[in-house]
Amino acid sequence: MSEKRRSKPELRGAMTAIVTPFTAAGRVDSAALSRLVTWQVERGIHGVVPCGTTGEAATLSDDEKHEVIKVTVEAVRGRVPVIAGCGTNDTRTTLAGARRAAEAGADALLVVTPYYNKPNRSGMIAHYEAVAGETDLPTVVYNVPGRTGQNLGAEMILRLAEIPGVIGVKEASADLEQIAAIIERRGSDFAVLSGDDPLTLPSIAIGAEGVISVVANEAPGEMAELVRAALDGEVERARSLHYRLLPLMRANFVETNPVPVKTAMHLLGFCELELRSPLGPPAEGTIEALREALGRAEIVGAAP
Repeated sequence: MSEKRRSKPELRGAMTAIVTPFTAAGRVDSAALSRLVTWQVERGIHGVVPCGTTGEAATLSDDEKHEVIKVTVEAVRGRVPVIAGCGTNDTRTTLAGARRAAEAGADALLVVTPYYNKPNRSGMIAHYEAVAGETDLPTVVYNVPGRTGQNLGAEMILRLAEIPGVIGVKEASADLEQIAAIIERRGSDFAVLSGDDPLTLPSIAIGAEGVISVVANEAPGEMAELVRAALDGEVERARSLHYRLLPLMRANFVETNPVPVKTAMHLLGFCELELRSPLGPPAEGTIEALREALGRAEIVGAAP
């Protein structure tokens, strides 16, 4: 690790957990990704998060992850932070991913709780200490019990917040009481971001700084405006946008993420409807639900 840690990116606002477009041959579609990221930034999104759950990171090769992060960084051109996913269930593999993300120019790391292994307390702390010490990039903890089989809980998240270089958490436990417990006792320099789109507004109401969002793929400008309004205390404006986007937020999870959102991005003209196996194509009912939700959200043919 370099002697001086890079400056801390601002973790405030709406950040997109970006999809990874593939070509019809199943390769990463760098051109489509670059266009999508550019559009996101131009629409006012506050950050981009490649190689997360929504980006199908679990089935990307090491070289593909490096490519996705590098393309994202190049398209962003320093206008917003790039928080790159690098978490796995093996500490050594995660450290290698952290180094690749740093080499590709990311501003911070998103590190999911090790899945399947279900680490004990000492193992969890050691894992995040190792990641935070591996590069000069700050680390965001990603707590998503539905994917990992283990909820970190407020006490562990607050303990991890004490590690130098750990600057925030993406909280996808869907537990507002847990989120409140973290916010109540955290330090002033530790950010809490919602990991569930429908809980963005209530999370901000109790003190969160924003969201790492799935629906921001389809509606970056609208989600950025919702979060801005909520943070600025414009309750009616934020509530109006929340209910406008809520059917689309729900439709994005009628099947396993990212099957629906990637289908929606295909409908909007951003990418091929290609998913990396073992994910399969959506049901016809999912496609119709997405068409209806996109229409209700007034999002049609968004691709530039």
